[in-house]
Amino acid sequence: MGEIISLKAKDGIEISAYVAKPAGKPRGGIVVLQEIFGVNSHIRSVSDLYASHGYLAVAPALFDRAESGFEVGYTPDDAQKGMALVSQVKREKSMLDIAAAINFAKQAGKVGLVGYCWGGTLAYAAACQLSDLAAVAGYYGGGIVAIKDETPQVPTILHFGELDKHIPMDGVNAIKQAQPKIPVYVYHADHGFNCDQRGSYDKPSAELARTRTLEFFASHL
Repeated sequence: MGEIISLKAKDGIEISAYVAKPAGKPRGGIVVLQEIFGVNSHIRSVSDLYASHGYLAVAPALFDRAESGFEVGYTPDDAQKGMALVSQVKREKSMLDIAAAINFAKQAGKVGLVGYCWGGTLAYAAACQLSDLAAVAGYYGGGIVAIKDETPQVPTILHFGELDKHIPMDGVNAIKQAQPKIPVYVYHADHGFNCDQRGSYDKPSAELARTRTLEFFASHL
């Protein structure tokens, strides 16, 4: 369903991105932000899902600045490789790449943004810092705790798993306290519950979170 394109950020750096197009006229654009595993088959399938709901979906390869074409699965070794790349990519540079993806998605109308894991943290940062967004959804972004006092400039929703050892509930509750106007949904699930390629996948939680996110975007895009 999709294709690989090139995006140019404001600093002149080019990165690749996966684009999935809807069958008919787009109802809006969705930027999909990757986990630490790259724009792999799961992130491509998420983009395809949003395209099937009528959106022009684009998933920028945010690791391209450090390692072009990085794409792995979900073994402990894969996670270690992904974490090493996260440490090499500065958030301000990621914001430039995300802004380039938003600019591309604008051709479809209003733009929403959804991010998972590392991408969930970046999604929240984008909601606070970037323009041309209409709505943002973040899944289990552990780094949000550290920037919880920054306030999103657009409607934002967040999803977390109460069994997530990477993001203790104390952190989730701190986000709720700092941002009482943001809907924060908590599921009886572990980290990565949306990904059907991981052992932590939880179908009921994934489906409920997806329904909420799709309804959220439908109301804002």
